[in-house]
Amino acid sequence: MTAEVLPAAPFRPVLTRHAEAETCADPSSVMTLLADSDATADGFTSYRSTFAKGAVGAPAHFHTKATEMFFVLSGSLQVLVGEEVTVLETGDFLAVPPHTPHAFAAAPGCEADVLFVFTPGMGRFDYLRLLGRVMRGESDAKEIAESAERFDNHYVDSPVWRSALEASA
Repeated sequence: MTAEVLPAAPFRPVLTRHAEAETCADPSSVMTLLADSDATADGFTSYRSTFAKGAVGAPAHFHTKATEMFFVLSGSLQVLVGEEVTVLETGDFLAVPPHTPHAFAAAPGCEADVLFVFTPGMGRFDYLRLLGRVMRGESDAKEIAESAERFDNHYVDSPVWRSALEASA
């Protein structure tokens, strides 16, 4: 019997210990940075966000290269996908393909704890750090607009999402 030769793995295994993970916080959420694309040979980026009640996660946007995946660990997350608004509950999974407008926020009256994965990864930790600085008033929001191509994050207007947020306020 001959041993089968398997192809080399595209990157080394990634282990991020909870106690050692970097966190970024803003007034309504905490992001725990788990694995960025530099550690995964651009295979994926992953982080966990814990949203307080009333927290607005992200306005309507799309990615041209990445699929964004959401797994709700606990609580409820209100999401826009295309022109439809729905609520993801604990245990729900959503994958949003490139070029699909989407947005998310803690569902009305709820907290949410969500695992996010982007594939391919694109060095998004710097974007999350920037977002935290802007939300805390330490950086200007125009830096986010200026970083659209670098982070594959393209904001769009969504009357459907605005209406959903106004209804939950």
